[in-house]
Amino acid sequence: MSPDDFAPLLEKLRATYDTVEAVMDPQLLAEKIADLTEKASAPDLWDDQENAQKVTQTLSATQSELERLKTMKTRIDDFEALVELGAEELLTEEGRADGEAIMEDAENTYKNLETDLAALEVRTLLNGEYDERFAVVTIRSGAGGVDAADFAEMLLRMYLRWAERHDYPTKVLDTSYAEEAGIKSATFEVDAPYAYGRLSVEAGTHRLARVSPFNAAGKRQTSFAAVEVIPLIETTDHIDVPESDIKIDVFRSSGPGGQSVNTTDSAVRLTHLPTGIVISMQDEKSQIQNRAAAMRVLQSRLLLLRHEQEHARKKELAGDVKASWGDQMRSYFLYGQQLVKDLRTGHESNNPDAVFDGDLDGFIDEGIRWRKHQELHPED
Repeated sequence: MSPDDFAPLLEKLRATYDTVEAVMDPQLLAEKIADLTEKASAPDLWDDQENAQKVTQTLSATQSELERLKTMKTRIDDFEALVELGAEELLTEEGRADGEAIMEDAENTYKNLETDLAALEVRTLLNGEYDERFAVVTIRSGAGGVDAADFAEMLLRMYLRWAERHDYPTKVLDTSYAEEAGIKSATFEVDAPYAYGRLSVEAGTHRLARVSPFNAAGKRQTSFAAVEVIPLIETTDHIDVPESDIKIDVFRSSGPGGQSVNTTDSAVRLTHLPTGIVISMQDEKSQIQNRAAAMRVLQSRLLLLRHEQEHARKKELAGDVKASWGDQMRSYFLYGQQLVKDLRTGHESNNPDAVFDGDLDGFIDEGIRWRKHQELHPED
């Protein structure tokens, strides 16, 4: 590529960056960091451990956002300087070879910048009412017997590995193990800002097609698992849940033997009578802790239910009652073609092993773009 070829590319990068910067607002981020830093230095911060963790995690994430923004601006400036240097070298005969090498380096630099800036741009699309919240994810096995239970456990590991790749703290709140292998269900938190906005595009029915390791005849088996993602409740949301609306059961925690949680009736099951929502919690060692955690998840689900009902009413008034999401949103093929394909966005990967090991950013980013397009063009 010649220096002139890079001019429109540089202009495109700067235009995209300006849009990202305007939405993310570095000044606002700096003010948020200053406020969180002050809160994090308060001597009584850790008197409330749950709030302290949220403050420190949000501070770290906000600092990372601002640093990503600043670093991207520096990289674009460096890219412009690299192109200018290459152009200068090409003007002289003795510098032509160096100039051509610099231009080749600039071409590779542009490709990396374009990819990373596109990923940063996705963050600007997370502007929904609850997108900034931490997330509570529940995975349930569906049709497919033991293969479905095994698939549900594979998805649990996949999301926990994705969070680990991003240094997002996670906490498994409840696990119901299947008899032969895998899990019936599991619920976990991802305690990072915008975790809900990102993971909410993973909600829906996931399908696995493979040669079953649990079938002696080696037949191909199709199984299903459902993923539910809700925003974590905050004290400012004021979801009032009267005691009379809740049925409380206590029981002994289950799971692989040896944990101290298995020795007492510390697990708690809350049933919200008006809606039939059931929340089980057995991660903590005490019944009081499990009850508090279960109540928080119940409130989160009631918050989402209220939001969905309000959204449905708005759509009904507008004369549009069709669902925005299909039941089956992604297929995983572990035989023959070895493919993972999102049925909404068309995004796919020929490396299922990497996907199950948490390489989900491509799917999540495309899902966020697809969702924004659906919001702007609901008729499509």
